[in-house]
Amino acid sequence: MRRFAGLCVALAFLALAPAHAQVPKSVAEAKASFAPIVKRVTPAVVNVYAARVQKGVRNPLLDDPFFQHFFGLEGGQAPDRIQRSQGSGVIIDSDGLVVTNQHVIEGMTEVKVALGDKREFDADIVLRDPRSDLAILRLKGIKGLPAIELGNSDAIDVGDLVLAIGNPFGVGQTVTSGIVSALSRTQISGSDYQLFIQTDAAINPGNSGGALVDVNGRLIGINTAIYSKSGGSNGIGFAIPVNMVKVVVASARDGSKTVRRPWFGARLQAVTSDIAESLGLDRPAGALVVSVIENGPAASAGLKPGDVILALDDQTVDDADGLGFRFATKPLGSKVELRVNRKGKILTLPISATAAPETRPRDTQTLSGNWPLSGITLANASPALSEELGLDTAIDGVVVTSVKPNSPADQLGLKKGDILVSIDGSAVKSAKDVLSLQRTRQYYWTLIIKRDGETLTSKIGG
Repeated sequence: MRRFAGLCVALAFLALAPAHAQVPKSVAEAKASFAPIVKRVTPAVVNVYAARVQKGVRNPLLDDPFFQHFFGLEGGQAPDRIQRSQGSGVIIDSDGLVVTNQHVIEGMTEVKVALGDKREFDADIVLRDPRSDLAILRLKGIKGLPAIELGNSDAIDVGDLVLAIGNPFGVGQTVTSGIVSALSRTQISGSDYQLFIQTDAAINPGNSGGALVDVNGRLIGINTAIYSKSGGSNGIGFAIPVNMVKVVVASARDGSKTVRRPWFGARLQAVTSDIAESLGLDRPAGALVVSVIENGPAASAGLKPGDVILALDDQTVDDADGLGFRFATKPLGSKVELRVNRKGKILTLPISATAAPETRPRDTQTLSGNWPLSGITLANASPALSEELGLDTAIDGVVVTSVKPNSPADQLGLKKGDILVSIDGSAVKSAKDVLSLQRTRQYYWTLIIKRDGETLTSKIGG
């Protein structure tokens, strides 16, 4: 066992050596440790505590005087409840800017951050970005904080040593080590931009929002998910690459409440084995262009349906998710080169990284009153709005941008991202059309919506 342990230490040292790795020549070299990196990085990793007050809902079943007396309730009013969440975060600016996971603070209204030295501070939520599952906080009343250096997630390789730092299970700050197990993992979570770093460094509940760092102490990812049937670490954890973090941080620093990303302007899908065979490709890889939006960046670049995008700025494209992620991390206003297979011919096409346009005013409307659609907020569709919501940017009409919990619309089953097609046979082309139809009192309406490419019809009572 001693020989085995000594061999492990020697192998760890070999991995740490920056160049021309060699066998350690002294006891001091064989005792190489992560401690200096940990001491430098851990002060920038914090604990995040979030909460919200959930108002008690009147329960008619408790109107009985016996229940009121027994449970101490008045008029069937249930007591307020406090919902809590906790996770980790990373200080990326000495003025108190903190990045964490959106799911750590989702639905929360109050956030506190605890530093490694046990001091606690209230934090403002600067920006939420559900599409990347990232959120930016700003600590109140403190400056001059230790901040972590941001690395480059495109520069890491499978096999690189990494450290995961966070607050698993709320036990306190914990450091685990491992390697980069895989890159460009997709279909891991519900976020829109997926190109995760996979690691075997132990990640557990509570690590979400914590730091994944390289052996130079630079942030390369935000720990966000684990693959587990038991709820504990099975050696398969996932982190959001830091290059996406940089995009979200840039929007927060600009004072934006939403993240502005480049718009590609085409519908893409993965290349399956059957598609690869039909197109004469040697393997199923790349992103197949299904359709191109008129006057969009893809159309201006000369992309056509049937093209297979193989690489973006010399970075190999494995699938449509990978292309979407990499393009979304490009700076607005920059030029990107695509390597494309068009019927066996390899082309290089430049595409502009431009934001999706607001082709018409949103004219946002929130519906209230005594009718089944009360509780939804609507807006006129445009490429910009569709891009924000993660929808097909070619859609037209009116989009549901939010649904108030427990409202008639929520009980009806309407969801954010639903597209209103018609109400009782009348086409819905603008948010004001819905307001006009609301004034027409009827006992029933026939509602037609589009959701995830499907058309749904429902009879709703008035």
